[in-house]
Amino acid sequence: MSFSLLGFGRSTKTIQQMASLLQSRQYLLILLCFLLFLIQSPIAESRTLNYKWEVKSELKSPDCFKKLTMTINGRSPGPTIYAHQGDTVIVELKNSFSTENVAIHWHGIRQIGTPWSDGTEGVTQCPILPGETFKYQFVVDRPGTYLYHAHYGMQREDGLYGSIVVWLPEGQTEPFSYDYDRNLILTDWYHKTSHEHAAGLATPGSGFTWVGEPDSLLIQGRGRFNCSVLGSSTSATCNSSNPECILYPITVVPGKTYRLRVSSLTSLSALSFQIEGHTMTVVEADGHYVEPFQVNNLFIYSGETYSVLIKADQDPSRNYWITTNVVSRSRTTPPGLAIFNYYPNHQRKLPPTTPPAPPAWNDVAPRLAQSHAIKARQGFIHAPPKAADKVIVLLNTQNTVNGRRRWSLNNVSFNMPHTPYLIALKHNLLHAFSQDKPPTGYDFKNYDIFNPAPNPEATVSDAIFRLDFNSTVDIILQNANMMSPNNSETHPWHLHGHDFWVLGYGEGKFDIYKDPSKFNLENPIMKNTVPLHPYGWTALRFVADNPGVWAFHCHIDAHFFMGMGVVFAEGIDRVQKLPTSIMGCGESKRFLRP
Repeated sequence: MSFSLLGFGRSTKTIQQMASLLQSRQYLLILLCFLLFLIQSPIAESRTLNYKWEVKSELKSPDCFKKLTMTINGRSPGPTIYAHQGDTVIVELKNSFSTENVAIHWHGIRQIGTPWSDGTEGVTQCPILPGETFKYQFVVDRPGTYLYHAHYGMQREDGLYGSIVVWLPEGQTEPFSYDYDRNLILTDWYHKTSHEHAAGLATPGSGFTWVGEPDSLLIQGRGRFNCSVLGSSTSATCNSSNPECILYPITVVPGKTYRLRVSSLTSLSALSFQIEGHTMTVVEADGHYVEPFQVNNLFIYSGETYSVLIKADQDPSRNYWITTNVVSRSRTTPPGLAIFNYYPNHQRKLPPTTPPAPPAWNDVAPRLAQSHAIKARQGFIHAPPKAADKVIVLLNTQNTVNGRRRWSLNNVSFNMPHTPYLIALKHNLLHAFSQDKPPTGYDFKNYDIFNPAPNPEATVSDAIFRLDFNSTVDIILQNANMMSPNNSETHPWHLHGHDFWVLGYGEGKFDIYKDPSKFNLENPIMKNTVPLHPYGWTALRFVADNPGVWAFHCHIDAHFFMGMGVVFAEGIDRVQKLPTSIMGCGESKRFLRP
C-alpha cells in the first residue's frame, strides 16, 4: 500500500510523521481491522445477463396429446432465468411465428425506469411482428420468485411462459434455511388452440362459445391425458408412451430440507397443490417474506408465486405423489400428477398409493382462511401509508355489449387501443384513446351482488385512470353474481409495475363506511397478484410512485380478453425518452418515418 494511498505525501517531514504514527499500537490495530474487513467482506457486483430466445410453433405432446405449442428455444416451459438482485437482464427475442405477433411480460418485475420493457402489448409497446427481433432490458431489483409469459391475445395458454428466480446478492442470507432450491410451474392445458378459443369468445349471440374446462393439468410442462377416451384409432394424435409426457420428478435426498418455488400460470383454473404425506411451510409470496405457516394443501391462483419449505422426512423406500386439482370451479379436469422421488428410488417408480383426495372444489372457507393467514414476516414488514388519497371500487360483473358476452368493471368493459398508452401519453396523442374518466364506484346502496343484474348491458371504453404521482391509492375489488344464477367465480387480479399491500378480505358486500376500520395496517403482506373470492371483496393499497402506464387485470386469460381490466398512468412527465423499438403500430408509425 503506497503512502499516497493512505493520504500522505512523500516529503521527509511527512514520512517522519507517518513513522511516528506507525509506532502507535492503536493505528496498527485500526489498519489491521480495516484490512481484514476488506479481505473478508464479499463484494456484490451486479452482472449483465444476456439471453437470445426464439419463439416459434412446434408440435408437442405435454399431456400425451399432440398439439401445436408455442415454444422458446424449442421448450415449453421456456428457459428459467436465474439472476441475483441488482442484475441487468437482456433478452433478445426473435419472433419466428409465421403469421403471429408476440409480446412477453415479465410478471412481478416492477420495471423501475424501464416501463417500455413491461411487455404488455397495447399498454407499453407495439407487438413484435413475425421475423422481427426485440430487445427487453431491465433490472431485477428484488429477490424472489417471478414469472414471464406471453401478453398478446391468449398466447399464454399455448405454452409461452417460464420462470424467473432472483437470489439475494452473494454473501446475504434468507431468514430461513434449506439445503436445496427447486422450482415448479403449474398450468392448465387445452387441446384447442388459443385462436379457436378467441374466435369462440368474440362471436356474438348464440355463436358465443366459452373455452370450457381444461383437458389436463400440467406440472412443469408435463401431464397425463387419458388417451383411451379418444378411441383406439388416435395413437398418432395421443400416445401415452410418448416420453414428452412422462410425469415430472423432483428428486430429494432423505433428511434434507427443500425450498420449493411453486408458481401458477393457469389460463383459467384456481388450484390446490399438495405433496402426499408432507407438510409445507409457506415462507415467501410474490417475492416477499411471509410469517411462516404450515399447510397440507396450498391454494394457488393464476399469477401467484410461493416458496414452501419441505423436509424429506418420510419413508425413503418409496416415492410420493405431487398433485394439483381444480378448485372454485366444478371439477371435471383430472388431477395433475408428478413424482416426489426419494433417492435412490427410480424417478419413474410410481407411488404404491392412489393420489391423495383433494379438498372440495366449492369449499370457500379454507381458501379464504389461507388468504387471511398470509402476513408479512416479522423483521421484514414494510408498513403501508396510514390513509389513501384516492379510493377506487371495482365491481366485477359479467355482461353483454351489443350481443357479445363481456366482463366489466363498474359496468364498463375494457378495450385495448391501437396505439399503446405509454406512447400516446408521452407524445401527447390524446386523441388515440378516450379522455373520459372511468367510474370509481357503483351503486353501492342498491346493487344486489347475490343475483344477476336486472339489466346486463354494459358499455365499452379504452379510458384509463390517471393517478397523481406518489399518491396512495386504495382498490376495493367487489365480486358479484354472474349472468347465470347462483354463480360467482374466483378472479386472480394482477398489477403491473407495482407491489401492493393486501389490507384485507371479506365476505358479501364491502361496506365503505365500516370495513376500512378492519384493514390490516400492521403487517400486511405485499404482493402483485391476489384472489377475489366468490361473493366477497379484497382490499389493496399501493403508492403510484413508478412512472409509466400499468395494466391491472384479471389473470384469467379469457376474462381479460373479454374486458376485465383497467389501466393506471402515473408520472408520465418523469418517463425518459421512449425507444423507437416499441413503436410501429397505430399512430406511433409516424415516429419511424425517416
